[in-house]
Amino acid sequence: MLEIRFATERDAPLVLTFIHALAVYEREPDAVETTEAMLREQLASPLPPFECLLAALNGVPAGFALFFHNYSTWRGRRGIWLEDLFVPPEFRRHGVGRALLKRVAAIANERGCARLEWSVLDWNTPAIDFYCSFGATLLDAWTICRVTDAALAELAQSGG
Repeated sequence: MLEIRFATERDAPLVLTFIHALAVYEREPDAVETTEAMLREQLASPLPPFECLLAALNGVPAGFALFFHNYSTWRGRRGIWLEDLFVPPEFRRHGVGRALLKRVAAIANERGCARLEWSVLDWNTPAIDFYCSFGATLLDAWTICRVTDAALAELAQSGG
């Protein structure tokens, strides 16, 4: 039996376990800076920076979907950004990923969101095929930009 529920602060260790597993899968095992304490505090916050769904298959943790709201100026409505969707290999092909994505889509619809968006690594063809099977559109004309760490601090301090 597959169950999906919202994570609470008590689930911080499990969420962190999934985050680490995803980082390994995405070939960035040392990139995770998030801690259990950070996740616990954020999940307990009155205005948490994210929401997280946890899936369990026959009572065993089987995946997660971590998301937050964004906003479309063109559409004039909120959207949902799916930051992470991960199902460990041993639980794939059991409908876990499909159920998590479907639940996030249902949440977006219930909240009147204009869209659901996420990014996928260009080498991750199993994920790309999975997403396309749901009618996802790959936005090849868009490039993700990111400024972090020292470059972020420098940009903030630049006297432009």
